[in-house]
Amino acid sequence: MRIDIITVVPGLLESPFAHSIMKRAQDKGLLEVHVHNLRDFTPYKHAQVDDYQFGGGAGMVMMPEPLALCIESFQQQRTYDEIIYMTPDGQRFEQKIANRLSMKGNLMIICGHYKGIDERIREHYITMEISIGDYVLSGGELAAAVVVDAVGRLLPGVLNDETSALFDSFQDDLLAPPVYTRPADFRGWKVPDELLSGDPKIVDAWRQDKALERTQQRRPDLLERHD
Repeated sequence: MRIDIITVVPGLLESPFAHSIMKRAQDKGLLEVHVHNLRDFTPYKHAQVDDYQFGGGAGMVMMPEPLALCIESFQQQRTYDEIIYMTPDGQRFEQKIANRLSMKGNLMIICGHYKGIDERIREHYITMEISIGDYVLSGGELAAAVVVDAVGRLLPGVLNDETSALFDSFQDDLLAPPVYTRPADFRGWKVPDELLSGDPKIVDAWRQDKALERTQQRRPDLLERHD
């Protein structure tokens, strides 16, 4: 998979992909993440990429021409399955979206900044708009890093345990059950007997029950979706 990220502050994305699972995914050749500075594509003086909004109002807007030139430049090199714009008014990012995106080959992510991007870019180039929550960030870079991490870890071969991602929270609309490790008895706090039974059926049943219980307690809205 290849992901191209367009941003006006590429430095914000240096660390998220240079460590841990995302770094290993790239080292294995399973994931390519390329961060591009939008200022490299602007025809305006002083690397300008934003201007005042028509009609007045506080905040600058990212201009259409630099974005159009940037997007079209990459489209000449490859076909993109999705051109994603990170925006607070996009669809809420969920595990099912991450699963679907992980099946794609090429993705482009546009990071908004200031008051966002010119609406004409959204109308004519963007194929998908994503929000990671009902709040506003200084820009789309951190949100883009969240999406790349959630999608990249699902690629076959990225995680050491091939089944690990299948049991993450939200994969079956349930939160993950509690997890434990050694020692089995820590300060008198003991691991549930079911997990020490050695019987896979007992373990699986316990985990399913606890996942359902935790979801009912903490995120009942996940269960209500199927009512």
